[in-house]
Amino acid sequence: MPWKNQGGGPWGSGPKGPWGSGPQPVGPRPPDLEDLLRRAQDRLQQLLPGGYFSGIGIMLVLLVAVAIWGLSGFYRVQSEELGIVLRFGKYVRDAQPGLNYHLPYPIETVLLPKALRVSTISIGMTLIDDPARRGRTMRDVPEESLMLTGDENIVDVDFTVLWRIKPKGAADYLFNIQNPEGTVKAVAESAMREAVGKANIQPILTGARTTTEANVQELMQKTLDSYGSGILVQQVQMQKVDPPAQVIDSFRDVQAARADLERLQNEAQTYANRVVPDAKGRASQILQAAEGYKQQAVAEAKGQSSRFLKVYDEYKKAPDVTRQRIYLETMERVLGGSEKLIYDGGGSSSQGVVPYLPLNELTPRRPPAATTGQPQQQSGATR
Repeated sequence: MPWKNQGGGPWGSGPKGPWGSGPQPVGPRPPDLEDLLRRAQDRLQQLLPGGYFSGIGIMLVLLVAVAIWGLSGFYRVQSEELGIVLRFGKYVRDAQPGLNYHLPYPIETVLLPKALRVSTISIGMTLIDDPARRGRTMRDVPEESLMLTGDENIVDVDFTVLWRIKPKGAADYLFNIQNPEGTVKAVAESAMREAVGKANIQPILTGARTTTEANVQELMQKTLDSYGSGILVQQVQMQKVDPPAQVIDSFRDVQAARADLERLQNEAQTYANRVVPDAKGRASQILQAAEGYKQQAVAEAKGQSSRFLKVYDEYKKAPDVTRQRIYLETMERVLGGSEKLIYDGGGSSSQGVVPYLPLNELTPRRPPAATTGQPQQQSGATR
């Protein structure tokens, strides 16, 4: 059975379109291009004399169109912007702030990134609208700020990153990364987690903030450079570093106890610094006195032995004389400091001493003691 073409396709799907590829569109027919050109020509004929339209009129229209097209290439770069000129979509050159010119579209186009502006990204906190305060307030983001330390503790870290486009990195910034702010935020969070994960919680909470910030900045810059992002990290600032809210009270008690421990250790060290040198000084003084006494005793012993040897030499020469001299010197040394009376028992009995003689009254009297307050008894001597 032969197919019947009822003004449509081979399957009778309806009338063909202008090119025989399908059904004609339903609705009003779009205006024809030739009809539009004809209407424009008619209007120009009304404005210009009929004889000049075919030559001068078309020339003037073309000149005006070319002039407008050429003037469209002027553009201005603001003080915080940097112009990136593209020729058919390929990077050609940079344009400095001020009035510049590029070949009109579609030959060249220009992009104006904020290359000189310092941007800020916050991690662990975000600004939200607060109708009660009629403004914006800061809210914590725990999924970004809670991090695990190297000693298996959890710390809540909020920090900000200051960054900008490198002086000669605007092209890399535009074409190498798709979402610059999201990239910087992801790299910053990853770098901070790595730095916190390698350290203990105590240094992070006390004196290691500056070191941690420097390490995070260095790691961020290294990672962004590996991406070819054209981004310069200027500063990393740790805003808040605390334990989680659930244990912050207990942690503060531990911190207070640790502060008391350090205070007591400092006081003990101060006392030790004061007492130990004093004890060392006294020990040194005792050692010096003992050394002096040793040298004195040795010298005296050597002198006495030398004297004895000399006396012995003289004794061997004249024993009787030396023995008498030693006896007299010894008696002089024994009786020289004592009170004594010498009595010669010779003579008759009538001229002798009486049976009782208060010999103690003949000796010089000593002054009485002034401390006891009682009269001192004197003892008598009877011969």
